[in-house]
Amino acid sequence: MEEYKKSSMYENEKDIVFSQAIKAGKRIYYIDVKKNRKEEMYLSITESKKIVSGEGEDAQVSFEKHKIFLYREDFEKFASSLKEAIDFVVAEQGELQPRNQERTMPAPQDSQDEPLKIDIEF
Repeated sequence: MEEYKKSSMYENEKDIVFSQAIKAGKRIYYIDVKKNRKEEMYLSITESKKIVSGEGEDAQVSFEKHKIFLYREDFEKFASSLKEAIDFVVAEQGELQPRNQERTMPAPQDSQDEPLKIDIEF
């Protein structure tokens, strides 16, 4: 049984042809390009959140994962809707300061007037 698990895990990783990780606090987002059995590519987007239960030596770490699969025929609609949603949030609440800057620093005037630009090609 153990041998089967290792084999299937390896097989699952083998179909990843491109991968990118985005670290965001306690979360990590993975964007993987995978191939199915017909050699067609699709996106697998995973949110992995670190969960710590207990304290000190009794602390147990686990990861909560959520996945979505995005197929090629939906790329354009997804990218367009994502851009529209991001533009809406920015228009309503303004752009966020990068995490490494102090919150007391005002944003440059130029960046507030420019809309968020996302250049995604599929």
